[in-house]
Amino acid sequence: MVEVFAPRNIIVTGGCGFIGSNFVRYVVANHPGTHVTVLDKLTYAGNRENIAGLPRDRVELVVGDICDADLLDKIVPGHDAIVHYAAESHNDNSIADPEPFVRTNVEGTYRLLEAARRYDVRYHHISTDEVYGDLALDDPARFTEETPYRPSSPYSSTKAASDLLVRAWHRTYGVRATISNCSNNYGPYQHVEKFIPRQITNILTGVRPKLYGDGLNVRDWIHTDDHSSAVWTILTRGRIGETYLIGADGERNNLTVLRDILEMMGRNPDDFDWVRDRPGHDRRYAIDSTKLRTELGWTPGHTDFREGLRRTIAWYSENRQWWEKAKEATEARYEAQGR
Repeated sequence: MVEVFAPRNIIVTGGCGFIGSNFVRYVVANHPGTHVTVLDKLTYAGNRENIAGLPRDRVELVVGDICDADLLDKIVPGHDAIVHYAAESHNDNSIADPEPFVRTNVEGTYRLLEAARRYDVRYHHISTDEVYGDLALDDPARFTEETPYRPSSPYSSTKAASDLLVRAWHRTYGVRATISNCSNNYGPYQHVEKFIPRQITNILTGVRPKLYGDGLNVRDWIHTDDHSSAVWTILTRGRIGETYLIGADGERNNLTVLRDILEMMGRNPDDFDWVRDRPGHDRRYAIDSTKLRTELGWTPGHTDFREGLRRTIAWYSENRQWWEKAKEATEARYEAQGR
């Protein structure tokens, strides 16, 4: 029988980012007995508007750095769990400047693990399938919890390093930790630098979308709401020391996704520009989430990708004020990088 952990006060690092804020909203909507402290540095990818409107008696925002050990000593006591989303996560940025990725993803994880150890706090670590490298397009295999790590980019290598720290702190110091590695998320509140919102907002602003390389790179898409429910399941029912892969059987290549977006937005499916490929661009990711489904009984709710994509397009169409300012800065950065 699975022992259920019922957290009353949790810290969500990176809770003003895309998947972190969606998790905060999920907890508020579905678990009324849980209070959330959001710890976020509010970098360019963190937006306090992402948690606007949530009840103040349920959600508290602390603006700060996960690398600040003194701050962690002040806020961690009194909480019974840390859910660690905070990360530098954009591959293009990691190629241009790896240093923030090493600091946030590696040192930040170390600081949180030390705080979890000092105050005996349950710790869940959010990671990525990119730590496993990539798969060939014609390979029927998918990533499992036993797949060896082969990170390709500065981003994925720092996430791999953070995963290994978690495993070591559990084994050496007994930190009560779990890890989840998830496939590519999509949905509301995602920064416009990412693939799906960049294409949608390009079309909305009259700019021709751009596609790297041959467009055949495959990603395994999952709606962010399904990621949130999976993380809660692992936090409350997962076995300490275990890793769980989160996926929703959403494999699609980038060309297909872009053409779907163009079609849904009333444009010609070929109305885009090809641009040079990203260095070290992984070919295919694919998640086998059998362990999560069979051991913990989790199943995804958003199994129709095109319907989820249609709703995502509607959200960006209806919330231009949320993304317009960031869009200008993002495209200026991409132009400087020749992308």
